[in-house]
Amino acid sequence: MYMPRLMLALPALFAVALSSCSTQSQQPTAAPPLAGARIGGPFTLVDQNGRTVTDRDFAGRYRIIYFGYTFCPDVCPTDMQNVGAAMRLLEKSNPSLASRVVPIFVSVDPARDTPKVLKQFVSAFHPRMVGLTGTPEEIARVAKEYGIFFARGKGNKDGYLMEHSRQIYLMDPAGKPLALLPETPPQAMADEIAKWAK
Repeated sequence: MYMPRLMLALPALFAVALSSCSTQSQQPTAAPPLAGARIGGPFTLVDQNGRTVTDRDFAGRYRIIYFGYTFCPDVCPTDMQNVGAAMRLLEKSNPSLASRVVPIFVSVDPARDTPKVLKQFVSAFHPRMVGLTGTPEEIARVAKEYGIFFARGKGNKDGYLMEHSRQIYLMDPAGKPLALLPETPPQAMADEIAKWAK
């Protein structure tokens, strides 16, 4: 008596299981972590070639945006090395996507980070990395738009350090925030870019 009831129940249980799997596979993908956040905005700065650029020059491309300074003794070069390595990994695994991603380094030390200094710095990490600088007022404005804290530390005229936030932002082709990228390892960074950039 028990066996036939179990046998009769199995098809119904199987159908429920299939329905459950089907429902899960049709669920929409999660929204990017920073979707809707008030991060970013229009800017006008100068690149490593001395050209005036605005946020509109990057329209249609995903952007990796990092704020730092070239005289940084450790953190900034390490982070930029990881960004460059992540870009190279992405270029191997998904060349089409990689070509639509531009890494951008924004200086928080415009007094020392001239276009010439920036050019030498960014070219060491990736051939398409863009370095941006500007007047102290312009840098303060764009840093505020991106929620970046920075301040000059103690030291003499040329030997001071800069304190600054360490976020690595992934922005969409319209300049809207998608996610914070992990600082390391480069593969984790490349995976996170591929996850949110389509």
